[in-house]
Amino acid sequence: MKKLTLLIFSTLLSFGLFASEITLKINKKYLNFPISNKQDRKKMEFMPNGQEAWSVVVRLAPDNADYWVFYDVSHLKGKNLKITYEGDEKALKQIYQADEIKGQESLYQEQNRPQFHFSTKRGWINDPNGLVYYDGEYHLFYQHNPMEREWENMHWGHAVSQDLIHWKELPTALYPDKLGTMFSGSAIIDYQNTAGYNKGNEPAMIAFYTAASADRQVQCMAYSLDKGRTWTKYDKNPLIDSKEKWNSQDTRDPKVFWFEPAKHWVMVLNERDGHSIYNSNNLKDWTYKSHVSGFWECPELFELPIDGDANNKKWVMYGATGTYMIGSFDGKKFTPEAGKYFYSAGHLYAAQTYSNIPEADGRRIQIGWGRIPQGDMPFNGMMMLPTELTLRATKDGPRLFSVPIKETEKLFTKVDSWKNLTAAKANELLHQYSDKDKLRIKTKIKLSHATEAGFNLYAQRMISYDMNSNMLNGMFYSPEDPTSMELSADIFIDRTSIEVFFDNGIYTSYLDRKPDKNNTEGYHFWGNNIEVLELEVYVVKGIW
Repeated sequence: MKKLTLLIFSTLLSFGLFASEITLKINKKYLNFPISNKQDRKKMEFMPNGQEAWSVVVRLAPDNADYWVFYDVSHLKGKNLKITYEGDEKALKQIYQADEIKGQESLYQEQNRPQFHFSTKRGWINDPNGLVYYDGEYHLFYQHNPMEREWENMHWGHAVSQDLIHWKELPTALYPDKLGTMFSGSAIIDYQNTAGYNKGNEPAMIAFYTAASADRQVQCMAYSLDKGRTWTKYDKNPLIDSKEKWNSQDTRDPKVFWFEPAKHWVMVLNERDGHSIYNSNNLKDWTYKSHVSGFWECPELFELPIDGDANNKKWVMYGATGTYMIGSFDGKKFTPEAGKYFYSAGHLYAAQTYSNIPEADGRRIQIGWGRIPQGDMPFNGMMMLPTELTLRATKDGPRLFSVPIKETEKLFTKVDSWKNLTAAKANELLHQYSDKDKLRIKTKIKLSHATEAGFNLYAQRMISYDMNSNMLNGMFYSPEDPTSMELSADIFIDRTSIEVFFDNGIYTSYLDRKPDKNNTEGYHFWGNNIEVLELEVYVVKGIW
């Protein structure tokens, strides 16, 4: 009978019908978790004393771990934390507390760690969220699975910076709850106290996010009174549940901003086939106003002057894939006038711009997710370089330009510069830099024939330009002077990524760095008698 009981217990455990558990008195900063790719995901629930519980699914290792991840539980110090797990009890007992994360000694020195792009210490990251500036800090929240290096268990991770280049990773900001996991959104500073959360001279930082469950996605809010370090979710969430209106689960990624002319709040929300506009006076009660079809996920809407002229402005609407429309906006309805155009292609996705940038600065600063895998590392995903967005007049009308922000210049030191080279001579001069794991190269090339030419790194094409068919890195491109045979490029090369800003930022190509292991050429200009008019090389300081 005893053996039968044990067999039934083991069977129930294997099917997730019975959970093993441990209770820890939290007295250290971190909980470390062993992860094994060989294990199936099993549900794990965290139940801290006196606080809302949350759950994840995790591939917890019962024996040898492929890598380790962690939770920062410093906010639970002194509390009891019960953890239940529907997997192997032996795996549960491998979780341990410490004041350092497992693998701390090699942090930021890992083989594929990006050296001048933000990446999280452990786990998966994707969309940037809640980009907001406040009191000397740029906040970067982001989609985060802290429990493994693949997508799942969406939390809001959190990091801050004083210069948008060097980042300090903070504890998780938002955890999953009964409404679902924490999908993308935005953040604002409520100076007017329209939501009623301000305390003394401290305005509330308010985050808007999508809570995603198995059958619906709803829009919610949370507020912080300590510069984003701790968060309280609105007790009447959700703010918007639009599944019935649209007959679609795809209603997500709220972008909120203040519309000064009408003195009300605007939410741009991706719903089904495009972006919807909602209005509110108190950030809690929202009214649907209009809809623009043609976008998928992660909406943005902002106004920019054309060529810096404050008397000549246009609104820009874009989505996650990097296409955009130019038009007008009256606070309730965006009216497209031109587009859709593209300003980037490749591995950039779900880019978002900062709110609350000081008026004296006035820049529209963007950060996007680099959909670039990091291999067998305990982390995955990265953020691409922050860029400044501007509207500039072109022969085809106003277009969106994107260039790295001026703060990035502190990372780069020019070490070589040449002019008017043959391709062969340029290749010879660059050979000494071919094995650098990070580098910046600026160049201008001139084609002698309207046939394809470009610039490789170990056979990977960083530039591939066909003047005859107007194709640049796989996308249609017509230069400002349609008869010009010249092309300029500013190339940023990190351990796993390549960013190429063409012709002062009118188009950017984001690449996953994939050298051909059998190729020995290194840097290599190619084409029919092309000229390398300008060539500059910069070494790079790491940010860690």
